[in-house]
Amino acid sequence: MATAGTDTARTDPARTVEAVFRIESARIIAGVTRIVRDVGIAEELAQDALVAALEQWPGSGVPDRPGAWLMATAKHRAVDLVRRRETYARKLAEVGRALEDVPPPEPAGPDDIDDDLLRLIFTVCHPVLSAEARIALTLRLLGGLTTAEIARAVLSSEPTVAQRIVRAKRTLAQARTPFEVPYGAERAARLSSVLEVIYLIFNEGYSATAGDDLLRPALCEDALRLARVLAALMPGEPEAHGLAALLELQASRTAARTSPDGRPVLLADQNRARWDRLLIRRGLAALLRAGTGPYSVQAAIAACHARAVRYEDTDWHTIATLYGRLMALTPSPVVELNRAVALSMAEGPAVALEVVDALAEEPALRGYHLLPSVRGDLLARLGRGAEARAEFERAAGLTRNERERELLLTRAAEAGRGGTGGPKGQG
Repeated sequence: MATAGTDTARTDPARTVEAVFRIESARIIAGVTRIVRDVGIAEELAQDALVAALEQWPGSGVPDRPGAWLMATAKHRAVDLVRRRETYARKLAEVGRALEDVPPPEPAGPDDIDDDLLRLIFTVCHPVLSAEARIALTLRLLGGLTTAEIARAVLSSEPTVAQRIVRAKRTLAQARTPFEVPYGAERAARLSSVLEVIYLIFNEGYSATAGDDLLRPALCEDALRLARVLAALMPGEPEAHGLAALLELQASRTAARTSPDGRPVLLADQNRARWDRLLIRRGLAALLRAGTGPYSVQAAIAACHARAVRYEDTDWHTIATLYGRLMALTPSPVVELNRAVALSMAEGPAVALEVVDALAEEPALRGYHLLPSVRGDLLARLGRGAEARAEFERAAGLTRNERERELLLTRAAEAGRGGTGGPKGQG
């Protein structure tokens, strides 16, 4: 990280402290957790270091390595806490050289990964927590977001999010969750939880389930950053690269997915010149290191879209085949619905409509607005305008996102006038 010892930084140390802490807080919390073995206490000690910087830097100036200063201060406070709680002699055997800012020995193993940040990721995403708690705690400790920022991101109240975070920390402490990267079969099971949390955070930013905006770019950026960190820390895990590839490729479309006034722009109508070519290159490079798991297959689907210069050039046959492979890996009515969209482009709307109609009674899709939306699209393309209009109106009544509702009502009106509008991928 670049140092903050510039003239500007020295004249405004408070702003520098906040900026450095936002960047370094996850690593500081991770380093302190190794000593105190409690993420809640570690966060408090990291905040103490922040307060110390705010008190001292205006007078002493910003140090050349502000992140290292914060880390050292937090670790010294952690050591003091350990010494206060138990005698130095008793704790010495457990903490070892950590008392001198040297990490204590960890159980060695063939797959050992010696990185505190990775241990923190596995801890806050532990399956002992609910999905909502894992997301909130991840955004707090790894994303560096305040409670107010998390509340805005997940469309909840500050007290609710605050309680969720407090309960999550308490649960981890009561469960005596080890601060470690698991091994063997347990690692695979726990990694799936970590990947799921990052994926859910990105999806909520990419297509908000509720509210006035279709996108929440900050959430996408947080998830993408976490995916990159995870892939870098676990270079031998193909699905970590698969998730990174998927998010890079999906994020590349962000600028083209909404109009200047915030209205959604469907895949067929997007200006592909606005797709971020750097993110596409990064995504395709990550895909080369991916495997054959669910995130890797989804990344391969996203790559088919990224490689198509025009919507008409999209290789829908390959996409339909990949969705079939995804169904074999993770059977889901949502995946089957997406496969139907690809089939509609590869083999025609009539074939796809049979697949969609077979999903009509799926309990998991009851109340899912994209089911009637896709059905409305297929009916419109088949020239069945009145039926299509009814489906689009039903979809509009189910979505909680205002931008999507406006789009669906517009499509309902078009269908009522007899327009098909052509195939409409969600983008």
